[in-house]
Amino acid sequence: MNYQHKYLAAGRWSRLSFFEQMANIGSEVERALNWRAKHNTAYCQQAFERALELIGLTLDGVTNSSHFKELARLREVIVDYFFGANQFMSTESLLRNYFLSFTYAARRNH
Repeated sequence: MNYQHKYLAAGRWSRLSFFEQMANIGSEVERALNWRAKHNTAYCQQAFERALELIGLTLDGVTNSSHFKELARLREVIVDYFFGANQFMSTESLLRNYFLSFTYAARRNH
């Protein structure tokens, strides 16, 4: 697979805590939201794809079943929000607030 996050895919990702992983995924989702607001479809899609890549890397290393379920649902929600019919009725603020908690927790535990 051709990873955009080559260093993370090479093993560094698995050394991050779950909170740090989720905060990094949130950074990519945040970028996608920002580019979407600026009507830059190409950059929005690139950030979205990087977020999916990080979710995939996280899913590969998950041993906790509740984390697996949360990540699988998260992937479903962001795909639906950015490229689906938004069946889950997600909003930009809901996504930003969801990831803000992980960013706070990751910084607090560091």
